[in-house]
Amino acid sequence: MRRAGWALAAAGLLALTACAGPGAGANAGGAPKELTVWIMGDSSAHFEQLVKPFADRSGIGVDTVAIPWDSIDQKFTTAVASGNGPDVLQIGLSKLRTFADSGALLELDERMLKDHPGLATANFLDGVAGFATTDGGHPVSVPWVSDTRVLFYRTDILADRGLTEPPATWDEVRAHAKVLAGRGKGRYGFHIPQWDNALPVIMTWTQGGRIVDAAGAIDFDTPEFRKAVDIYTGLYADGSVPADPDFDQVQGFVSGVTPMLVSGPYLGSAIAAAAPELDGKWAVAPIPGGAARTSLLAGSNLAVWHASDNRDGALRLLDHLSQPQTQLTWYALDGQLPVTKAALGDPKLTSDPFTAVYAEQLADAEPLPPVPNWDGETGKALLDTLNSIVLTGANRDTALRDLYAATSGTSAG
Repeated sequence: MRRAGWALAAAGLLALTACAGPGAGANAGGAPKELTVWIMGDSSAHFEQLVKPFADRSGIGVDTVAIPWDSIDQKFTTAVASGNGPDVLQIGLSKLRTFADSGALLELDERMLKDHPGLATANFLDGVAGFATTDGGHPVSVPWVSDTRVLFYRTDILADRGLTEPPATWDEVRAHAKVLAGRGKGRYGFHIPQWDNALPVIMTWTQGGRIVDAAGAIDFDTPEFRKAVDIYTGLYADGSVPADPDFDQVQGFVSGVTPMLVSGPYLGSAIAAAAPELDGKWAVAPIPGGAARTSLLAGSNLAVWHASDNRDGALRLLDHLSQPQTQLTWYALDGQLPVTKAALGDPKLTSDPFTAVYAEQLADAEPLPPVPNWDGETGKALLDTLNSIVLTGANRDTALRDLYAATSGTSAG
């Protein structure tokens, strides 16, 4: 089933969601009957649709507040300082360590988890469930959606250049990209988003390397990372990648200017919405590999604000959102992958060839190192280094030595 088919199935899944999960009856104990929920990005309208059955059944209203991804740090910092946060908030995994260390999130003790069986760790993907902890090992959030990176490619354009199979290794990516870039001026073979600090990490993993040493600290000074740098910079050196920092990856893929790139399932939804006429002319494949084919395990968790005066309602909402049918409905509405094992194994997902690739890749995926402020510090230093080499001609060896010095010893545990 294509993503368009999933969109058509949303109404039916919503009907199932209305009957799924715990929470019937009025909110107990006279607590406020409205929850404020911070949802990241532009998914608030879909989220309101998702939680309507819960609100109708439980009597607990849900006030959904959309928070832009680039505003969440400031919004969270202000809320911590004032003590006035939402009841429930969405947290990207790359920010979980920072948010957990603030002390603003409710610790989920055994009683809470027992009273809300949908939140049991065993229900979720192993890699992400264990990631929802503070340094002390106490859960402060539950998984909400999963995400991974796969290779997107235009089957029609590759076939037109005699490329009948997607590249399975990074050497093949470079070779394919060179052929595709040879179509003429303004045409490329691959796209590297200059804001994506996960891609060079994935490239390192696929070379069999790690960026966290045995002591649990960041260490980029490895042969495998240098191989990843060769791949990253080589694509630019080949002329296979656009250097424009504002390049739109959806339009680049739809127009055929960049017929290959690595991205998450959300790109599939964007392509289907922007260019339904391309149905059947693009596909996805597991991440290109080398010594391994390990990709990124990303996504978001949901947490309860420690000072919420409606903890019971918040936990009931989290339990509802963790039900397999609710997770399937969210994928149908918003294109975000489930994080529960039951939902990921549902035939409605596995029968879709696109989703089957996503699920296959999730079985070989890892989260970014849980360092505080990965995006703003370690990930930024990584991108600044690579972009200085490929965009401004910085000396490679000097730039890498500076990166090693700036990030060495940063704790990832």
